[in-house]
Amino acid sequence: MANVVALVGRSNVGKSTFFNRLIESRKAIMDGSVHTTRDRHYGYAQWGNRSFTVIDTGGYMCGTGHTFEHGIREQIQLALDEANLVLFMVDCLEGLTDADKDFAHLLRKINKPIFLVANKSESVMAAMVAPSFYALGLGTPFPIAAINGSGTGDLLDALLPYLKETSAIDAGPDQLPRFTILGRPNVGKSSFLNVLLDEKRSMVSPISGTTRDAIDTEYNRYNKKFILTDTAGIRKKSKVKDAIEFYSVLRAVKSMQDADICLIMIDAQHGIEAQDISLIALAHRYKKGMALVVNKWDLMDKEVTTAEAYRKHLLRKLAPLDYLPILFVSTVKKQRVYQTIEKALSVYQNKIKKIPTSELNKVLLPIIENNHPPAVKGKYIQIKYCTQVTAHAPTFAFFCNHPAYIQPNYKSYLVNQLRAHFNFEGVPVQVVFKKK
Repeated sequence: MANVVALVGRSNVGKSTFFNRLIESRKAIMDGSVHTTRDRHYGYAQWGNRSFTVIDTGGYMCGTGHTFEHGIREQIQLALDEANLVLFMVDCLEGLTDADKDFAHLLRKINKPIFLVANKSESVMAAMVAPSFYALGLGTPFPIAAINGSGTGDLLDALLPYLKETSAIDAGPDQLPRFTILGRPNVGKSSFLNVLLDEKRSMVSPISGTTRDAIDTEYNRYNKKFILTDTAGIRKKSKVKDAIEFYSVLRAVKSMQDADICLIMIDAQHGIEAQDISLIALAHRYKKGMALVVNKWDLMDKEVTTAEAYRKHLLRKLAPLDYLPILFVSTVKKQRVYQTIEKALSVYQNKIKKIPTSELNKVLLPIIENNHPPAVKGKYIQIKYCTQVTAHAPTFAFFCNHPAYIQPNYKSYLVNQLRAHFNFEGVPVQVVFKKK
C-alpha cells in the first residue's frame, strides 16, 4: 500500500463519519456514544488521479481507566506506524481540549506529514472556532463538515502532493477469495485472525462484544492470497438490545453475504447451539461455502471426548446440512490454525469447480439408469442428460420429460451422488429439472 492515510483523534470527533464519506460506503459504525470504533478499519478511496488506503481508528484517550484504553492506543500506534499521511481530527463544536493537546504532543514526535482537520464546522459559529486550533502547533486547520462533505475537497486537494500517482485498479484488492469468520461472541474469532496474521490486528478481551465493525484484512503469505474478515459475535435477535450491537450484527451478516467461504466458529466447551445452526442455515441459504471451526479444543478432556466422537455428534446435530468439514483448533496453542486456511481454500476450489458435461453424463447416467425416479400418476420419468450451469454455487440441470414429478427424496439422492463422485465438501449443491 503506497498511499496510506490514517484518521486519528480523540473519541467522537467524526473520524468514522469522514472515513465512510471518503470510501463512499457505510462500512464503519457511526454512533453518538464514545469509543464506538476500537480496531483499525481499512477502506479504499480516490481523489483525482490518486488512490489511497484510509485507516479509521478508535478515539485516543489517556489515563481514563477505560477497559479498552490500552488496546485502542495500541491500535492507533500501529496505524500511525503504517501511515504515510496523518489526518488529526478535532471538533469545532467542543473547541480545543486537553486531550487534543496531549495527542498533538504525541504526533509532533513522528516524522510524517500531519494535517489538522477541524470537523463539525457546518455552521458559521462553529467555523469561527477553527483558528483556535493553531495553538496545537500543527499548521493551518482545515475546516470541514464530514456529515455533509463541506470543505473536504480543499483538504483532499492539499493531500495530493503527498500521494503517489496510482490507478484506481491498483489501490484496492484484486478479485480475491473472501473468507469471513463468524460465530457467537467470545468464541475466539479475533484471536484466530491475530494468530493467522501474527500481529495484533483485532483487539482481544474476555468481554463480549469487543469487536464491533467487520474488519477486512488482506492475507498474502506462503503463496496464498485472500481477504479475511473478522466480525462481531452474533447473538439471538431477542438478546440484542444495544443499538451498536444491532449495527454490528448487520455488518456481520453483510460480510457473510459478500463472502465466498464462511468459517463458522464455535466453542468446544459449549458445543454447537441453536444460534450456530441458524447461522449455518443462513449461510446455506446464501449459497456460501462453509467450514466449521471448533476452537478451544485444548481445553477439552481428551480421555472423555475424542475428536471423532465429537465430529459424529456435530454431524448429527447439523443434519441435513452435514456436508461441512470440521476442524478442531486452538488459537492459544496455535494448533491446526493454518490447516483451517488450507481447508477453506480447498472448499473455495470446490465452490468454483466446473465439471465437464461429458464427464457428468458418463458418471451419472448409469447411476440414474440403475435407479430411475419413481413414476408418478402413471407417468414414467426419463432423465436424458445433465449439465452444470453458471451460478454462485455448484448447480446442475437435469433434463427430463416430466420435471414437475421429480420427488424431493430423489433430488436428495442425486445431490448425494454428486457429492460422492465429485467432492463438493463444504459447498451447497443444487439440482434443478428442466423439460426436454
